[in-house]
Amino acid sequence: FFFRSSESEEEEEEWEPKSKIARRPHLPKKTEAKTEKAAAPRSTVARNKVKKVAIKEEMDVSLLIAPVEDDKMQLLKPKEENAGTKPKSLNRIPEVPKKMKINSFQGKSQNSLVSDEKPSTSVPVVKQEKYEEEFAFDEQPSKKIKLNAYPEGKPVKNLGGSKIKEEFEMNWDIVQALSEITNVEPWVCANLIQLFQEENTIPFIARYRKELINNLEADALREVQHALEELRTVAKKTHTMIQKLKKEGKLSSCLLKGLLNCRTLEELDHVSSPYKTGSKGTKAQRAKQLGLEPAALSLLQNPVELNLFSYIRPNTKGLANIQEVEAGVQHILADIFAKDKDTLDFIRKLCQQRYISIQSTLAKVSSKNGTEKDIDKFQLYHEFSCNIKNIQHHQILAINRGENLKILTVKVNIPDGVKNEFCWWCVNERWRPKQFLKPEFMRLLRSSVEDAYKRLIYPLLCREFRSKLTSDAEKESVMMFGRNLRQLLLTSPVRGRVLMGVDPGYKHGCKLAIISPTSQILHTDVVYLHSGQGFREAEKIKRLLLQYNCSTVVIGNGTACRETEAYFADLIMKKYFAPLDVVYCIVSEAGASIYSVSPEATKEMPDLDPNLRSAVSIARRVQDPLAELVKIEPKHIGVGMYQHDVSQTLLKATLDSVVEECVSFVGVDINICSEILLRHIAGLNTNRAKNIIEWREKNGPFINREQLKEVKGLGPKTFQQCAGFIRFNQEYIKTFCSNKKNELGSRALLTKAGALGKKKSKLTSCASQLPNPLDQTCIHPESYNTAMRFLSLIGGNANDIGKSDMQQKVNMVIQKEGLEGTAKRLNTTVHTLQLIIDGLTQPEGYDIRTDFDKPDFKRSIVCFEDLSVGAVLTGKVENATPFGVFVDIGVGKAGLIPVRSITEAKLSKVKKRRSLGLGPGERVEVKVLNVDIPRSRITLDLIRVL
Repeated sequence: FFFRSSESEEEEEEWEPKSKIARRPHLPKKTEAKTEKAAAPRSTVARNKVKKVAIKEEMDVSLLIAPVEDDKMQLLKPKEENAGTKPKSLNRIPEVPKKMKINSFQGKSQNSLVSDEKPSTSVPVVKQEKYEEEFAFDEQPSKKIKLNAYPEGKPVKNLGGSKIKEEFEMNWDIVQALSEITNVEPWVCANLIQLFQEENTIPFIARYRKELINNLEADALREVQHALEELRTVAKKTHTMIQKLKKEGKLSSCLLKGLLNCRTLEELDHVSSPYKTGSKGTKAQRAKQLGLEPAALSLLQNPVELNLFSYIRPNTKGLANIQEVEAGVQHILADIFAKDKDTLDFIRKLCQQRYISIQSTLAKVSSKNGTEKDIDKFQLYHEFSCNIKNIQHHQILAINRGENLKILTVKVNIPDGVKNEFCWWCVNERWRPKQFLKPEFMRLLRSSVEDAYKRLIYPLLCREFRSKLTSDAEKESVMMFGRNLRQLLLTSPVRGRVLMGVDPGYKHGCKLAIISPTSQILHTDVVYLHSGQGFREAEKIKRLLLQYNCSTVVIGNGTACRETEAYFADLIMKKYFAPLDVVYCIVSEAGASIYSVSPEATKEMPDLDPNLRSAVSIARRVQDPLAELVKIEPKHIGVGMYQHDVSQTLLKATLDSVVEECVSFVGVDINICSEILLRHIAGLNTNRAKNIIEWREKNGPFINREQLKEVKGLGPKTFQQCAGFIRFNQEYIKTFCSNKKNELGSRALLTKAGALGKKKSKLTSCASQLPNPLDQTCIHPESYNTAMRFLSLIGGNANDIGKSDMQQKVNMVIQKEGLEGTAKRLNTTVHTLQLIIDGLTQPEGYDIRTDFDKPDFKRSIVCFEDLSVGAVLTGKVENATPFGVFVDIGVGKAGLIPVRSITEAKLSKVKKRRSLGLGPGERVEVKVLNVDIPRSRITLDLIRVL
């Protein structure tokens, strides 16, 4: 057994990753005897289990047949007891069924290694990722989702079939690669690949599959998903390149190995660039066409017999004299050195140990064509140098922007010591000739190494460093934008107030809109406050506020915002609006004007002028920020940093995902929410949201979650993804059902007279649809069975959800048995039980946004010139960046708290934080450190978070 496998190693060492070879001896001997047995349909799972063990390198394979009470297969999990630590063994590993072909994992992977067939030149035989990713759930799934079969929150069976296979195989293992890039444990990566493959959404995974992902946050899941897409892009492009080169007859076994080893697009580009058609070829290719390759190889292998003079052809360009021949040989050697994996690994490792800096200087040309203002913006970077290990993300983005505007010149500085050490190592170690070299050949070898470094390797390193720094900075910028957006969308709504929205303006007046507590438009108007008619218009405003009993004014922060604020602050100070105690707040109007002319706004407010629509939008942003902001494309909300410089596809995907996460976690009431809000629920899209609304209009309100399955286009998978995030207001449904019963009673009399005929059956089936109290909670329908068992365990009633009585009963049982004990008793996981407890004890109408900050309401104003150093003020975070946080302190210009002033000690302990930073909407107390009036800059120090 082992002899044959080692034989095959020699045979196929061309393309085989070392890690694979190292692990092979761990496979159990005794399993070979079972090869003859017929394969059961679950054989893939056995294969996966063993393969997973390979990930935990030191794991004992004997674990595979440890008996357990539960013979259902599961995705990989760590043991519940050690949830916090890195798992050393798998949880609930199944007893291998008698008929299962244990050798199925070998049947393919081992036998393919030992088989007599030669490896294909284009694709490696070991389909390693296939097994890594096949952590399939048990058998072929039934189409119905069985909600009671896996109350512990096990993923619903794969609806597409149990076999999952990476489309493009590479020499590296996708699970290991993903784990290294994201620093997430391999078992979690393997589960995530499986979950994403089955089209599970991030909100669903983050809330209902916690035990499979080690409780990761949505941000971390997005990062893994993005890294997985990048790896798959590399694999896809590699295979496209292999097919192309195969067609052109340029594919050698060495090149194939090099291509299949590539993990990034930069590496792929470096390996494949010389073989791209179109250009006249590299210097090395031209020298090879002249027939100088044997001379170059001879210099390394057999220099004694080499005679360069024999290659001279006086009439041929490139071979006319000895200098040209030497130059050709040098180019070929340099090309060999620069493409060698060991050589590149050595120089990269060397660079990690040395001080590599990135430098930017003012470009010579910029003074002629750049405006003074633009050049001043990059003042910090006119003479800038920083170690690439310490440089900040925002500095990279600033340097890149300056370079694109041709204001800055940027270069990576690698010290000469690196070059000298590298050249010495190449000549004396890696490329040391097999025999003694004549002095002229030694000189040629040295100059070839220097040429390789200077012309090929140094530019490659610079490209790699810049590319890595830029891609990291872009990712950080996008993540920062996502965090800010989340905080903004989850701003606490201001319910139960009549609001007046004001879109300020000079010439065209200030647009007013008064909206009711339920977001209905009560009145719209235009007032001209800044053209000498302010006093006359004050009467109109007072009349409107008194008429609609409105005491809250919301002012947009655009043009004329400060003047409008001063106007209202002045009237409030004079108690002009008495008996009303009027307060105002300022809200960002970013994206309001874009929304006001969008098709959605036209459909929603067809009779309103676009200018007045923006005033309505401004008021609604305070009343229900989430419902209003989802109507605007996220990148127009304006809480990012360098958002136009980063990859727009990555930005869009991340921001859309954040919106989906926020809308899903807050939840929507299916019977009153808008189509736009529904679109952003996990698993739904424009068409499905439209179908839900149409069903609602045709059949009346939804009674329970099960009815969603009747909507066209909502299959089992979509239902699984969206069901937990859709809520049902029980009072509304009970009222509707009682009305329906009365209606049915009166119609039944008519039916006896034969008046209704067929319609009867339809109505009675509707009556049988009963409301389910669990539908108002965050509990997923797949856990309803467990929830009901838990209710009977504590002696509770589903109709008491959210009442204090329920809280007491839950507390008694949990104190007595503990969370883990209760979970075991119910045969579920701790995470699922916690979710059920939250769902049962949260008060009716609970909103996660109540933990977040409300807008800052005020009655008076301070201006920029009034600020003095040392003044202590309160403000609201407007935007967060890696270098600091911008705070609106009510003077028309945001102040900056530098990142060094934000320490853990100053942050609120009460609030659960995702990171050390502050986010938009948080209220802070700050001290003014510096006021720079000419540059309109305010530097602040954070005192505490309110």
